[in-house]
Amino acid sequence: MKVQKMSGKNHQTAANGFRQLLRERKTLLGTFIKTPTSHTVEVFGDLGFDFVVIDAEHAPFDRSTIDRALLGARAAGVAGLVRVAEPSPSQILAALDDGAAGVLIPHVSSPDAAAAAVSACRYRGGRRGFSNSPRAGRYGGVALWPHVEAQDAAVAVIAMIEDPEALDVLDPIMGTEGLDAVFIGRADLTVALGAASPEAPEVRSAVMKILEAATKAGMPVCVMAATVEEAKSFAKLGATVFMIGSDLGLMRQAASRIHDDFAGMRDGSGG
Repeated sequence: MKVQKMSGKNHQTAANGFRQLLRERKTLLGTFIKTPTSHTVEVFGDLGFDFVVIDAEHAPFDRSTIDRALLGARAAGVAGLVRVAEPSPSQILAALDDGAAGVLIPHVSSPDAAAAAVSACRYRGGRRGFSNSPRAGRYGGVALWPHVEAQDAAVAVIAMIEDPEALDVLDPIMGTEGLDAVFIGRADLTVALGAASPEAPEVRSAVMKILEAATKAGMPVCVMAATVEEAKSFAKLGATVFMIGSDLGLMRQAASRIHDDFAGMRDGSGG
């Protein structure tokens, strides 16, 4: 699985180019950011990850810490996305004004919800409140209409499909004008379906149904994977955007390996 890296280390290039790469179905590598700081974002940007997802839904982020993490994305030249806590226009607006390259919208279970998400992200034909004074408008450095055009062209809108009721209306959700991609929420589907694990037959069936609908609609698919090997298996099914682990999860894995290796020194069996 060859990862398409963004050229250069300029934040504007990274942020503005992400939606294009997404829609072109380039293979993109990212991770979730759970720590409300700029530092972990900078690490992943320095390593050459294509994007990070600031997790305002399941981690202790507020407006200030989202802003700080997006500043880290700017510094590191990596596209910063935000998974909002809820699909409210105010939360979406705050993330975009702070310079997010796109948003992940949780629990999109109907065509109306998908359309509302797109509307909140767009000026033309949408309902995004205008201001070019925040980071997204270079603090007033971009004039009104150039800012509108640039933001409407660059902001990526990703719907999270993670509710059983969404499975009955996948075609109209995928057909929502302006929607750029879908994210398959296997964990929420597992819980909602009362399944034993994400590998249970009913969850696998739901995942395949989403993948098939996305293929039919020409819609890019994003998934969270625990490992690169798992990402490869989803790539064979048509997914192109991969969030592998999270900053905390990857830190725990590395620390666990060190802890286990160090155990040999404690009991005298180490080399």
